[in-house]
Amino acid sequence: MTKTNPGRFFEDYAIGQVIRHAVPRTLAEGERALYHALYPARHALYSSDEFAISCGLDGSPMDDLLAFHTVFGKTVPDVSLNAVANLGYAEGRWLLPVWPGDTLRAESEVIGLKQNSNGKSGVVWVRTRGLNQQDEVVLEYVRWVMVRRREEGGDAPEPVLPTLSGVVAPQDIVVPEGLNFDAYNTDLAGETHRLGDYTVGELIDHVDGVTIEEAEHMLATRLWQNTAKVHFDATNRDDGRRLIYGGHVISMARALSFNGLANAQMIVALNAGAHANPCFAGDTVRAWSEVLDKAQTDVPGVGAIRLRLVATKGMVDGFALKDAAGRYLPEILLDLDYWALMPE
Repeated sequence: MTKTNPGRFFEDYAIGQVIRHAVPRTLAEGERALYHALYPARHALYSSDEFAISCGLDGSPMDDLLAFHTVFGKTVPDVSLNAVANLGYAEGRWLLPVWPGDTLRAESEVIGLKQNSNGKSGVVWVRTRGLNQQDEVVLEYVRWVMVRRREEGGDAPEPVLPTLSGVVAPQDIVVPEGLNFDAYNTDLAGETHRLGDYTVGELIDHVDGVTIEEAEHMLATRLWQNTAKVHFDATNRDDGRRLIYGGHVISMARALSFNGLANAQMIVALNAGAHANPCFAGDTVRAWSEVLDKAQTDVPGVGAIRLRLVATKGMVDGFALKDAAGRYLPEILLDLDYWALMPE
């Protein structure tokens, strides 16, 4: 009898199944330093205690995506260890700040299943919650992932496709307690552009590019314990190449977006997301954003901006995204739709 865990395969999931993921993790300032070493992250609220205090918080919280990656990594051994690819996200919300010293754990509920026609794999939808040491939910999201079958061609479960919201409603956005932008310092933040300076439909080229290195990607996957075989094991793919972890691309694109969106301080909702094409070491990641919407929150002076963040590899002609048939262009790596808080 083996004591090792081969990971779940598609036929191991059932609708309504709740998985409590192992090994909670206490976050410290070291994680913040590593995150800022991996990505050119410069948003002031996550960089400076004094800036955060001037915005009504007790200090600088951990980066929103650092918290997301930590919770996501907890789920990998149970959800995506045998994944072919992570496909998308929806209905994500950051509900509480994560502070240095907080301990995060995760649990997921299976809400959808659909076997692929080739009989080799299927798509699994899960709703994941990240909880702190007080059992408070700090963030939640839905993701769906293509998972291999243990045995090809077996009986397929009845398909269950969850109904998901296309966008988190502005009234469901949670503003951290105490946050206000009354004394917001645009000099220290890095740009003068507030919510009113952006228009719906505006396109922003973030100008800069970063070439992805294998060593940085491997450090990131180890840091957040993302042990999916396609990221770690080069023999797991026919082409002998390790896929760059999708969260690595998300954080790189978000960091690049500082140039043009320095005042989009906190990600508070994830409306949709797709890893459109694979990323490999040696690819140069660039980013652009489209302003999709703007909204007021229930806190005066704190606005919300809805953004499409697109990561590309190499140079792309203008702001092209899809071809005439509606398929993502091969240069598109990421298409992410999110809400962020910004001073009005």
